[in-house]
Amino acid sequence: MSNIDPTRAQFDAFKALPRDTPIHMLNLIRLKPLAEYPADHPNHGKGMSGLDAYREYGRTSGPIFEGLGGRQVWAGSPEVVLTGPSDERWDLAFIAEYPNAGAFLAMVTNPDYREHVKHRQAAVEDSRLIRFSPFAPGKGFGE
Repeated sequence: MSNIDPTRAQFDAFKALPRDTPIHMLNLIRLKPLAEYPADHPNHGKGMSGLDAYREYGRTSGPIFEGLGGRQVWAGSPEVVLTGPSDERWDLAFIAEYPNAGAFLAMVTNPDYREHVKHRQAAVEDSRLIRFSPFAPGKGFGE
């Protein structure tokens, strides 16, 4: 089963949390080899890779994300799962920071963003999006 967009219950749980504090969103992305756009989309049948479609998503939605105060605070290329399902693999991993959850909600409900997210939906085979409340780390793990 693929996880591309949140379920209604997941989105309701997100909205029930505080909206006025900074949040970090961990993104784990597995891309399709070939993007799958709907038949009515201008990129349908163009043979774009999943990576190309995901980059188009970033290029087109980036100004909305940044305009709301968002920024990418960390990015990396996953190499191996050391703890967890050994068959799980991710192509991209990054953490997006938002000044508050309200900014995230404003982004995902923006009509222009809703058009741009079609690139993400065409590109992604599976994903995880996990909200975190950031805090300054202590000296030891878990502090």
